[in-house]
Amino acid sequence: MDMAPIEIVEGYIPGSIGRVAELHGRYYTCNWGFSSFFEGKVATELAEFIRRYESGRDGFWTASINGVIEGSITLDGLHAESEGANLRWFIVSENSQGQGIGSQLIETALGFCRSRGCKRAFLWSFEGLGAACHLYHKYGFKVVKQHPGSTWGTEVNEQFYELRLG
Repeated sequence: MDMAPIEIVEGYIPGSIGRVAELHGRYYTCNWGFSSFFEGKVATELAEFIRRYESGRDGFWTASINGVIEGSITLDGLHAESEGANLRWFIVSENSQGQGIGSQLIETALGFCRSRGCKRAFLWSFEGLGAACHLYHKYGFKVVKQHPGSTWGTEVNEQFYELRLG
């Protein structure tokens, strides 16, 4: 049986904020015991990002299969020149993992960074996210600091990943 093609779309599409927040809420509640605090945080911060989104500076990509968003990644370029490009809201639905969507999304975001001449990309994650951390390492990110924290509303070992691009 042929798999449906994966379509990567740049920019906001109706329903994408809610769907990306839903994917995060479902995954992190089921697998990490996160509360509604986290899904609300994702929804609020992503909506604020989309309101100030500037094409050419920022990136927001969704991966869809048969018209349903199954993953996303965001690049916040607001402080790219001084601090680096911030990768955020990277997720692939559990039903669609293992199909290469995560790699396509990261490659798209990093290609955007390189095309803009960004010198550095970074992201915050936490210890224990095996598949995501594997991809971060695969593309050259390194953990440069970590500490216990509750940014996500639950105590985890927060990790700061960095990738030097230039």
